[in-house]
Amino acid sequence: MNIIIIEDELRTAKSLENIIREIRPEAKITGPYQSIEASVSALSEDIRPDLIFMDIQLADGLSFEIFKSVKITCPVVFCTAFDEYSLEAFKANGVDYVLKPFSKEDIAGSFKKVDELKNFFQQKQIPDLAEMLINIVQPAEKTSFLVFKHQKYTTVQIDQIAFFYIRNDSTSIMCFDGQEFALNQALDQVAASVSSKQFFRVNRQYLVNFKAIKEVEHYFLRKLYVKLLVETPDKLLINKEKSQLFLSWMENR
Repeated sequence: MNIIIIEDELRTAKSLENIIREIRPEAKITGPYQSIEASVSALSEDIRPDLIFMDIQLADGLSFEIFKSVKITCPVVFCTAFDEYSLEAFKANGVDYVLKPFSKEDIAGSFKKVDELKNFFQQKQIPDLAEMLINIVQPAEKTSFLVFKHQKYTTVQIDQIAFFYIRNDSTSIMCFDGQEFALNQALDQVAASVSSKQFFRVNRQYLVNFKAIKEVEHYFLRKLYVKLLVETPDKLLINKEKSQLFLSWMENR
């Protein structure tokens, strides 16, 4: 079985490769490819993968752009920290949608779906797409976060949070009233656990609440500059590849 890994985070890619080797030791694994450009170049060659594990947000844009340049006929398992791309994923050969941080059980479940899909076609049966959609990993949306400050535990309600951001390699919560709390979770985990209608990952460092957005301006190189009601330590810029998705998110609520 020939498997390709498309993932721009090398540590995540290595973890995925190790899990795959445990589940399918006979598999031949190629990659990881960290960008759209590198992935298109690899897939343009005569590799003929049987399965692709693909991150959605790559170094140079969304991986859906790959499908516009090369024809992919094999199943694709999308591994991502964001749940808002599930419909697009299933339009792009997606057979499973695994949210980070994933486990061995998650990846084993993906292989099971791939095997079942092959069996369906071998028996000339049509896969039950509705059932597949039901099986998409849907995170439970959190309504509060437990935090520890001044030797005390307390909870912060979602509606109190203006944004989450990475500070000194750790995740922090910034509230509308200016209070700040350290959070013992990776920002990827936070993004996967909150409502995608309420929060948007503007970049790798910031996850912002819709209610905290004051205004959005056009910026250089077709980027967007997002201003919040609560001051942020850094200027919030959205790259051109993600700007249209962000505007659609703001509009379709």
